[in-house]
Amino acid sequence: MKRTTKCFLYLLVVMLVILGACSSNDAGVASNENDKPKKGTNEKTEEVVRIGVLASLTGALEVYGKQTVRGFELGLEYATGGTMEVAGKKIEYIVEDTETQPNVAVQKATRLLEDHQVDFIVGSSSSGDTLAVLPLMEEYKKIMIVEPAVADSITGENWNRYIFRTARNSSQDAIAGATAIAAEGVTIATLAQDSAFGRDGVAAFKKAAEELGAKIVHEEYADPSGVDFSSNIQRIVNAKPEYLFVIWAGANSPWGQLADMKVQERGIKISTGAPDIAALRTMDAVIGMEGFTVYHHSLPNNEINDWLVKKHLEKFGEEPDLFTPGGFAAAMAIVTALEKSGGVTDAETLIETMEGMTFDTPKGPMTFRPEDHQALQTMYAITLKRTNEFDYPVPVLVRELTSEETAPPIKNR
Repeated sequence: MKRTTKCFLYLLVVMLVILGACSSNDAGVASNENDKPKKGTNEKTEEVVRIGVLASLTGALEVYGKQTVRGFELGLEYATGGTMEVAGKKIEYIVEDTETQPNVAVQKATRLLEDHQVDFIVGSSSSGDTLAVLPLMEEYKKIMIVEPAVADSITGENWNRYIFRTARNSSQDAIAGATAIAAEGVTIATLAQDSAFGRDGVAAFKKAAEELGAKIVHEEYADPSGVDFSSNIQRIVNAKPEYLFVIWAGANSPWGQLADMKVQERGIKISTGAPDIAALRTMDAVIGMEGFTVYHHSLPNNEINDWLVKKHLEKFGEEPDLFTPGGFAAAMAIVTALEKSGGVTDAETLIETMEGMTFDTPKGPMTFRPEDHQALQTMYAITLKRTNEFDYPVPVLVRELTSEETAPPIKNR
């Protein structure tokens, strides 16, 4: 009896092991980290196009990451007519959270390239994350669509031929800001954080403004972690410019003190880039300012943007925000490229296809410049106003800034 019992238990264990092996998850994209296929378990087929999306879904840039992902999902839906297929191939995508940490971004990108064998990577929310991932794309010979990271060096000194960018870059922002206010004889002061972000932004803005005939009469740099900017603002007031152009990122903004010190009442017009909706809600102090924006859902006048606004409201209960159309544009670029290549995902074929390629977006047509693969695109000169339509200060269109006007310098040579 003891021997029979042992044999029975042995057979039972073997059967459970076999059943466990047969029921393992080997179906591609899974819903959580532990279920994701490991290296070698997810065989690539010719009938599937796989896209990896890197985004900040937690941390300081969480809002931007979520906007990008939402836009990307809706962009795929629009571009494929809801079929999620292109050139006879099914489209699958995997979203990974970089946590706004370059080392995590590299780990997630490597997993996308090796375990999931993606054909494209889209991302990331952070320029630091994106710069860390760029060398991988050259190593694995895969295309990366950069969205929404803005650092000039991504399509400049750190660029490689596998990199295409639907996001605008810092120079495009600066040129748009200058184009909105600069003209022959106009005097401008600048206020920015004393950081690489602030100083690089001012340098690009100054160059663009001076080329338009304006004169930069004062540059003021403030402590990025500071809360009292009164002395910085007073030096600007003393310089008596016609305009003050502000380059700022973060919660400790100078808007309240600019209002308290009555800068606009002293005849100095404030200008900056209009940000996302959450930040616009904090900008009552600078209503009336002239500046620019990358996007507000009320500005583009085309069928694709109308579709985006309608679908976004239906799905998420709110309008698309600053970086939503960028995610949408990345999806449109990929689908357009695959339509033109007949579904071929070989990087060399895609590079040849995408260089100089024009594709539709919620902001109108974009074109990948052959020299550096930067997407040339429309920006918007605006005035910040209160209207009956919105419960926050809204950018009201002065005029569209064409892709020719805002084309940045080529910096990858």
